[in-house]
Amino acid sequence: MKVLVVGGSGFPGSELVRRTAAAGWVTAATYCSSRPAAGPGVSWHRLDLREPERIEEVVAAAAPRAVVDVTSGDADWAVTADGSAGVAAAAARHGCRLVHVSGDAVFSGSRVHYDETCLPDPVTPYGAAKAAAETAVRILAPDAAVVRTSLIVGHGRSAHERMVHGLASGARDGVLFTDDVRCPVHVADLACALRELAVTGQGGMFHLAGADAVSRHELGCLIARRDGLDAARLPARLRAGTRLPGALDVRLDADASRKRLRTRLRGAREFLRVR
Repeated sequence: MKVLVVGGSGFPGSELVRRTAAAGWVTAATYCSSRPAAGPGVSWHRLDLREPERIEEVVAAAAPRAVVDVTSGDADWAVTADGSAGVAAAAARHGCRLVHVSGDAVFSGSRVHYDETCLPDPVTPYGAAKAAAETAVRILAPDAAVVRTSLIVGHGRSAHERMVHGLASGARDGVLFTDDVRCPVHVADLACALRELAVTGQGGMFHLAGADAVSRHELGCLIARRDGLDAARLPARLRAGTRLPGALDVRLDADASRKRLRTRLRGAREFLRVR
């Protein structure tokens, strides 16, 4: 199996690269600025998604059977929306299987529970860019798997885990909201599910999120207890009433996706349980 991981230097991308290479897949991956250290079975390609001609060059050079796009340019429309459309177009031209990763930012939170049939209604520039990317992918590569995921945690390397350590040690300021709710997923579970989708050829919309809906504060407490930190040191407050943009409570219903996949998506209370 030959796979190209677009955004392979990021947190979820690096986990996917590690697992595909370990499984014996011929793995190519992209980075934008800092080239990761060379690893066995992985070829790295510099790629700025704002350069459409470079997207075509990388896909042609890698000649993959499947492309998994896990890149994120945040609210940069040229990367997150136009860049993902460019990846989809290149994958379609070269006859590659495409797995595109989106997120729960495409939803406003107005209905709280969202299954795979729900249409995007974003309220932030990042969410709008992700929603536009979903639309482009479904038009340009109709057989693609479009994946929505939530907060990604695991191995101590996520932004959420680093923040908890900083708050607990007093090394950084901040607060964890008790009314900001998501369905966190472990990075290893997400990577396994993406690898499964790359090889099985299933298309359509998938929700790859954990089974537990938790607030950012509860998630922080779970991380702190797992890592032997004092959870009482984590500042808590409500986000409602602040001017911070974005949805409050977004819970991805992944029941339909779980029935289509063999990979088990654990909830945060399970994968962060103190053993």
